[in-house]
Amino acid sequence: MTSTSLPPRGLRIGLSAIAWLNLLSALVGMGGLTIGGGMGLPPEWIEGTVFPSYFWPGILLGVVVGGIQAAALFAQHNRFRLAWGLHAAAGLTMMIWIFVEIAMILVWSPLQGIFFTTGLAQTILAVLALGAWPRPFLQRTDSHHGQ
Repeated sequence: MTSTSLPPRGLRIGLSAIAWLNLLSALVGMGGLTIGGGMGLPPEWIEGTVFPSYFWPGILLGVVVGGIQAAALFAQHNRFRLAWGLHAAAGLTMMIWIFVEIAMILVWSPLQGIFFTTGLAQTILAVLALGAWPRPFLQRTDSHHGQ
């Protein structure tokens, strides 16, 4: 891939699909945690944390996790070179969110496993889009003999 070419179509589609899923889930989560009163989550889960209710975690979920997903989608749609780096950041943000969430509430659910996996997949695809997979794969780099 040259510095001005786009990553393969499959990577672009995969990144877009994962980012849309993560963005929509972050927005639904934000709505459920803020105006939805915590989506039925037990208040005991956040006792002992810095949060008196689920309101601020909901805001953080929508603004931070959803915001970086939206930024990556915006950059990709507008063909900014920054898009692939933003997708990597968005995937890492999703994984960090899940990790911190589990560490704070000390509860695990399959949904957290799913969204940790979407963050991991987004990060991997973004790194590949940034050129981490050489073509051809086993090509050697030029070496300077005698140095």
